[in-house]
Amino acid sequence: MKMGLVGYSGTGKSTVFQWLTGETPDPSKVQQGQTAMADVPDDRLAQIAGVLKPKKTTFTKVSVLDTPGLTPGDQKDNARRLGIIREANGMVVVLDGFTRTDFATQLVKFREECLYADMEIVGNRVSKLETTLKKKARPAKEVEADEAEMALMRRINAGLEAGTPASGLGLSPDEEKSVRSFTLLTLKPEIVFVNRGDSGFNDPLPADLLALAPNAVQAPVKLELELAALGAEDRAAFMADLGVAEFKRAATIRAMFYGVGRNVFFTVGTDECRTWSIPAGCEAVEAAGCIHTDLSEKFVRANVIGFADFVACGYSEKEAKAKGLHRTEGKTYIVKDADIMDILKSS
Repeated sequence: MKMGLVGYSGTGKSTVFQWLTGETPDPSKVQQGQTAMADVPDDRLAQIAGVLKPKKTTFTKVSVLDTPGLTPGDQKDNARRLGIIREANGMVVVLDGFTRTDFATQLVKFREECLYADMEIVGNRVSKLETTLKKKARPAKEVEADEAEMALMRRINAGLEAGTPASGLGLSPDEEKSVRSFTLLTLKPEIVFVNRGDSGFNDPLPADLLALAPNAVQAPVKLELELAALGAEDRAAFMADLGVAEFKRAATIRAMFYGVGRNVFFTVGTDECRTWSIPAGCEAVEAAGCIHTDLSEKFVRANVIGFADFVACGYSEKEAKAKGLHRTEGKTYIVKDADIMDILKSS
């Protein structure tokens, strides 16, 4: 899974990139973007590993893509820069919270950039379809398919011109699937992140921003980086003086991960305890394929214990079986977040 950091120049995106991934930004990659990985912290797996003490504990990862900053008023070049983010599963919109307080205004302006960038993509496709539909002696099925696509593209274009993102047009699952190859920005999941300065980070986010982005999050990124570089004793003292109760990095990564519709399931044992990333609502056979394609192709069943049940049973599969909390599920079982699973396959 890949999340793209987006926003205007001066919002501190590259600092956020370093804060999330631990990688120092490379100035030579500013224009084409740069990528690094970040673990998705999970206290539940850490809790299990603390009891089972496996040889290895592995958290799922998210790929973080830092993109070129946008320039206010330069829609044409901004559309080009935003093109880098189209490969990502979702966007983290970084807002300047250290020199400005007009968070809602910043977000509205950014969303306008996405509307314009998508209009360019959709408009180009409409023009191409218009040319194609003028051609004669084409199979009826091809013409019918192109006419259907044209109607959909014109509908999306009209919505974008009216200021409505593609996600707000009520597209059916089949319609979304048919335009997936265009990787429209206004269809991507969006997480809004306010990059706070050394003050105000404990203040609640303003109501006008939350009205636009109810799940917006914030953190004093530069301050947390500076505090993380200190020794434990000095760090604790400075955190107390500054009113920093806890670092926000882990919560921010989780917000990014779950914000694009992901869940996790666990595999546990003395060799390794591990989280696996899956789409929310996926079936057991699909989850099995996340471990290895062989497990999906030869899937027989999944032994499942809910996380809370596993804890209540003293982290013991044997105890869960004794209490009837150990279930056998088939291919179509919808995996729940934090399920503990053991996939069985045919030989």
